[in-house]
Amino acid sequence: MKRLVAAAATALLLWTTPLQAQSILRDAETETMFAEMSNPLIKAAGLSTRDVKVVLINDESINAFVAGGQTVYVHSGLIQAADNANEVQGVIAHELGHIADGHVVLADRGTKPAMGMYLLSMVLGLAAMAAGSGEAGAGIMAAGQQAAMGSYLSFSRVQESTADATGAKFLREANVSGRGMLSFFKKLQQQEYRFGTANIDPFMQSHPLSGERVATLTADLQASPAWANKPDAALEERFRRVKAKLAGYVMPSDQTLQAYPPSNQSIYAHYARAYAYHKAGYPEKADAEANALVKAEPTDPYFLEIKGQILLEAGKPVESLAPLREATEGSRNNPLIATTFGHALIATENKANYPEATRVLRTAVGRDDQNPFAWMQLGTVYELTGDTARAALATAERASMGGDMRTASASAQYALANIPANTTDWIRAQDIAMAAQNEMDDNPKQYKRRK
Repeated sequence: MKRLVAAAATALLLWTTPLQAQSILRDAETETMFAEMSNPLIKAAGLSTRDVKVVLINDESINAFVAGGQTVYVHSGLIQAADNANEVQGVIAHELGHIADGHVVLADRGTKPAMGMYLLSMVLGLAAMAAGSGEAGAGIMAAGQQAAMGSYLSFSRVQESTADATGAKFLREANVSGRGMLSFFKKLQQQEYRFGTANIDPFMQSHPLSGERVATLTADLQASPAWANKPDAALEERFRRVKAKLAGYVMPSDQTLQAYPPSNQSIYAHYARAYAYHKAGYPEKADAEANALVKAEPTDPYFLEIKGQILLEAGKPVESLAPLREATEGSRNNPLIATTFGHALIATENKANYPEATRVLRTAVGRDDQNPFAWMQLGTVYELTGDTARAALATAERASMGGDMRTASASAQYALANIPANTTDWIRAQDIAMAAQNEMDDNPKQYKRRK
């Protein structure tokens, strides 16, 4: 019986826990776009732009969600499905509604009653089976499962409706048109039509049907003074570039080339094809597309970045240095671009480049300490230059970020013993060592040493 109850608990968790397995995509231009489109909405929500992050997930489905803290996760499939930047803003406004309304914190109010119903039906069903009524017991458990699911989904639909209303409020207060929110819901409504609304049970959905959402929101969104606002031309341009670049990175190359054929000589098409050709193994074509971008806008840091990245990944680190150095300087030392530049400097295997790599990478992690690749590169250059103590500190940073507290503790302890006391790096090593040890002390079973 205990096994069955545990299985029931697991089943309910599967209904309520968002997928966490997708990979995060980090790109300097995309993160700049997200900041530009979300910052007015974050301020309208009374939240801090330092604390709220919009993160891109590599997943072709059309989705976005909030999972703990104040992070909005947007699927790459949603970017590809959106027709303009304002549609993405509408989605972000909705997700900020979940954060501002405390829906993540209040999730237990939906799961606990549903779990109670499910477990009660399990107990009654097993009791009926034990009494010899197997068919009746199975029926009780099935009914309990459906009732529990219905209870949770009803709770979820209420939260979604509330987030819609709150998101509409944030759009109005940020002076952002709600046209995108409405048009994106209509896009989802068309998908429901294709599936066949007769096949959709509205009471077994986690969200209200899109038609209901459109009907509920239309009057409020159209009444907003921001409704008639023209699209932000600069933001729209950024969105079209990011959408094209993303297609080159995440879509199969043949699909990208179909969507952006060689006959299309727009900037967006060059952007999409550059990485698509590189990924497909056509280096000359990839270089030609990247060169077309730089020719069109010689100082654009993102065009210089993709040119340098393609050269670096093609095994030409020396040739990649010039565009990546320009991209780093032109982006005011954007930490993601700087990390690629630091990696290229190391990849030349020229000792003369190691001091610059160290400076560049230290600046990068100083501005973004949540980039494990940057810490790995910094640790590599420290190791190459004989600074094993700071190499260990970089390893401790990366291990701590990844939850490997045993490695974090051991590496930080080594750094403490070999870095001059009371320096900035020594203090940081001490902080990591203490935090890692506290985590291991609090979870002794998880960190029990293997014999």
